[in-house]
Amino acid sequence: MSRGQRERGAGAFTEAEAAYLAEGFIGRVATASSFGQPHVVPVGYRFDGTTITFGGWNLRSTLKYRNMMANDKVAFVVDDVVSTDPWEARGVEVRGRAEPVTGDDGVSMVRIIPLNIRSWGLRG
Repeated sequence: MSRGQRERGAGAFTEAEAAYLAEGFIGRVATASSFGQPHVVPVGYRFDGTTITFGGWNLRSTLKYRNMMANDKVAFVVDDVVSTDPWEARGVEVRGRAEPVTGDDGVSMVRIIPLNIRSWGLRG
């Protein structure tokens, strides 16, 4: 792990991580098929201070959803570049377990339960 990174197992997000996730709205979710084939896509998300949820148009028909139902292990990243001179990047990576959120009209969202949180470049 390089300077400025923080990694740990399941638990609460730090204040800096929570603030960073709360200010964003686009992240990338990585899934893998039951055969281990990776797939990563951008998603709009919500952060409630504990878990991350995302949806999508016709969610149940997507490859990411099918992958998550076959293999519930996922990774989720939100990051950006603050400066290029000097180089300064920041971000949060969450590795966890995906579970469908069922509403009145069926599955409408997916919730990521954090198992491992890693962050870099955040102040605070």
